[in-house]
Amino acid sequence: MDSKRHDIRLARPHATPFGAGLGALVTMAAATAKSEAALPTIDTHAHVFHRGLQLAPGRRYAPDYDAPLALYLEQLDRNGMSNGVLVQPSFLGSDNSYLVACLKQAGGRLRGIAVVDPAATTDELRALDRAGVVGIRLNLVGQPLPDLAASEWKALLANLKAMGWQVEIQRNAADLAALAPQLLDPSVAVVLDHYALPDPKLGVADPGFQSMLKLGATRNVWVKISAPYRNGAAGEEFAKAAYPLLREAYGLDRLLWGSDWPHTQFEATQTYAKNREFLDALIADKSERAQVLASPLQLFRF
Repeated sequence: MDSKRHDIRLARPHATPFGAGLGALVTMAAATAKSEAALPTIDTHAHVFHRGLQLAPGRRYAPDYDAPLALYLEQLDRNGMSNGVLVQPSFLGSDNSYLVACLKQAGGRLRGIAVVDPAATTDELRALDRAGVVGIRLNLVGQPLPDLAASEWKALLANLKAMGWQVEIQRNAADLAALAPQLLDPSVAVVLDHYALPDPKLGVADPGFQSMLKLGATRNVWVKISAPYRNGAAGEEFAKAAYPLLREAYGLDRLLWGSDWPHTQFEATQTYAKNREFLDALIADKSERAQVLASPLQLFRF
């Protein structure tokens, strides 16, 4: 969100007596402070599920605990977050029924990113759209790269374009360098998960990560500064090195924060509060941090 819209601007400063001008200034300053305090704070990456749900065949992982909607909403409230985005977990496959049910129950506070079969029909996608889904996720970790030139993928991407949906990708940076440009289209936003997942041994020096930085110039790619722990044991140090580079390449309005709650496979070391506090350390400037937390507003249709 452009901070300039919150600037105090006094037109015709000499048009009124000093007292009236001062009163107007105080009023405008108060209105500005109230406006900035009212900026949304959006968590763009979380998952909800419970053990009674049907698991997808071929899954890489399945949790042995529940992460229900009520508990996620509690995390938002405790950490001062106004809105959230539910991302369909890979272990639930393309059955988005629980995701949809949670979106409806949340009454507009949340948006969803679904996992769909490439052959999903227009009607199926429109039903998801009405429920609050705003894009699809391609979790390609450990999976073969899709042939985006295949007819079913072309049809799916055409539907996404018509609905103004986004495509969120989780894949290592080296492969994203080849895959992401194939998705670029003025009507389809591309979102890269978890700092674009460079090789943990190389960090910001990973050629794939450097290629991802170049995509910032397109103004149609967003990066989630989420789950630094998924970038190796030194993930937080990597994030501190990566953030200024991403800020320079993409701008604050193309960076998205996500909690990654409930931190699947990292539950023993991670909490929502810990990740929210790390954001404060990563972006020490309050105004800058507020812009990042509000930047998902339009992209996720809040």
